[in-house]
Amino acid sequence: MTDKLKIGVLLSGSGTNLQAIIDAVAQEGLPVEIVHVLSSRPDAYGIERARTAGIPVTVFDRTVYEDREAADARIAAIMAEAGAEYLVMAGYMRKLTPVVLDAFPDRVLNLHPALLPSFKGAHAIQDAWDAGVKVTGVTVHLANEDYDKGPIVAQRAVSVLPGDDVDALEARIHEVEHEIYPTVLRAIAEGRMTMDGQRIVRISE
Repeated sequence: MTDKLKIGVLLSGSGTNLQAIIDAVAQEGLPVEIVHVLSSRPDAYGIERARTAGIPVTVFDRTVYEDREAADARIAAIMAEAGAEYLVMAGYMRKLTPVVLDAFPDRVLNLHPALLPSFKGAHAIQDAWDAGVKVTGVTVHLANEDYDKGPIVAQRAVSVLPGDDVDALEARIHEVEHEIYPTVLRAIAEGRMTMDGQRIVRISE
């Protein structure tokens, strides 16, 4: 039996990706235990999702981030004390400093709503729409100090369909996000994710 992968989740908003992981654990036997959730905002609905699922939650507000490195030191300590093996960014809208990244080297996952390296940044869906691309998608990558540039773990394409508007495209991208994160976490839990000397990540079947 696969040991459960212990993860800490960082979020800033509605927490739909957190909910997707919670649901995959309950409904699909995803071998993951969410040991702690941290929200960067006290009004994030993801807090309620975590509490409903019985997951311990820490809530920061804007003042905590006045010293970014001190804030990240607190995050690293909280997650380490909770026993987290990986950190999962699920709509976390603050850039992590090396304080956290060094505490969890190559063990911080981020989700980006485009096919990196295309359309980096906070407005990826709108940027892809404005560029008129016919295919965009979702990327899971390992976070590092370079924004949206860490090693790519997994990607899935999402076609821009005739008759789409940006809201319809965004909805389909979110559906794929909710599928790809649990899939990646299962691969990690089952020991099927590796990274070579060139920092190329591969997932075996």
